[in-house]
Amino acid sequence: MELFGNYLLAFIETGGLFAPILFIGCHLLRPLFFLPVVFICISGGILFGALAGTLYSVIGITLSSVIFYGVIRWMPKTFSRLVNLKRKIIGSNSKLTTSQIAILRLVPFIHFHLLSLCLIEISANFKDYTRSSLFSNIPLAFVYTSVGKWISSLSPMYIFVFLVALLPLIYILRRKEIIIKWNDFFQVSTQ
Repeated sequence: MELFGNYLLAFIETGGLFAPILFIGCHLLRPLFFLPVVFICISGGILFGALAGTLYSVIGITLSSVIFYGVIRWMPKTFSRLVNLKRKIIGSNSKLTTSQIAILRLVPFIHFHLLSLCLIEISANFKDYTRSSLFSNIPLAFVYTSVGKWISSLSPMYIFVFLVALLPLIYILRRKEIIIKWNDFFQVSTQ
């Protein structure tokens, strides 16, 4: 992966005026090569600087989320399987808010499109999903692009402290209500 990353950076650096388009294209091709979003955002900070790198990363990540929405709606069986898997992992009665998803996107090892799936579930339509996706992608792009070199040189202890500091924010920004249907609460046993 390191060799591919170095090749990718060299290719974008020599892209000239097309470098931003190549960089946004890398965001779109990222799921095919199993590259983490954090790696691409940090690369954007190194290549373009904090402001331009953040802008290009937000565009690329949001376009990737929109493509995910289209692909997952095109395959309803896969969508239902992923929703069932998400319910097994997170729980059936927990719904994350857009603010919580924005914070969870800052955690490097949480799957990006699993959180996009959570956004699909809480969104009313495509426009709402796109708006929520854009809102939740901005902190990710800003943090990892603007402090890319700093994050890449952190020790594991500092990363652990950062993740522990995020936990209270996830709790504070949670949805304050849980709706449990009558049939789910009182399950009828068949004998």
